Amino acid sequence: MESALDYHSARALLAWQIELGATEALCETPVNRYELEQQAPKPARGAQPDAPQPGQIQRLPEVDPVEVAQKAAAAATSLPALREAMAAFDHCELKRGARNLVFCDGQAGSRVMIIGEAPGRDEDREGRPFVGRAGQLLDKMLGAIDLDRDKNVYITNVLPWRPPQNRDPLPAEMAMMVPFLKRHVELAEPEVLVLMGNISCQAVLGKRGITRLRGQWDQVWGKPVIPMFHPAYLLRQPAQKRAAWADLLELKARLTAL
Repeated sequence: MESALDYHSARALLAWQIELGATEALCETPVNRYELEQQAPKPARGAQPDAPQPGQIQRLPEVDPVEVAQKAAAAATSLPALREAMAAFDHCELKRGARNLVFCDGQAGSRVMIIGEAPGRDEDREGRPFVGRAGQLLDKMLGAIDLDRDKNVYITNVLPWRPPQNRDPLPAEMAMMVPFLKRHVELAEPEVLVLMGNISCQAVLGKRGITRLRGQWDQVWGKPVIPMFHPAYLLRQPAQKRAAWADLLELKARLTAL
């Protein structure tokens, strides 16, 4: 006859199993699952060692989006081909929430190429960079030094898709799009690059701090580069327009000297 201790222990064990979700007993004797795993049949001779076995989870090979972007960008031999390669790139989550791919505006082959940060609402709607209030201010800034996007300026962004709620791009998002941007510069063949804002400086120069960087010439991808305040920032901080004007004059002087 079982002791009272054995009875209460068995009852407590049963209550614990019910609490874990057990609803019925499938067999009268317990099954040692560890022994079953050890006794599992080995793959037949000649079977591929990496082939998944029944019940085994198959792990997909990891993909490096930066490497994929580098190969896709290098294969593009023209600007239209580069646009198609970017449109086919599926490793950036921003693509899924954007209306349009914002590739470029202006005239390819111009002496000046402007690199903005990422599309906003207006740019995402129209599929062109710098078309909202910031774009209108940019046009006025360029016109002040005899530049015009319809004649002698080419414009693109670091990212071709709008981040949700206009948040800053993530480092991983920028890293996977930089190969396309670098190839974009190679195919557009500008003489001078203008980086508008912190995000552009971070992507191209690997630096942040636009207040410190603006107006200072640098060299990247074989091109002279000058950072400037983003027009959207100037709309919020109109007192900085004096500094922006000085940077525009510096750009004009460099173009005259080239």
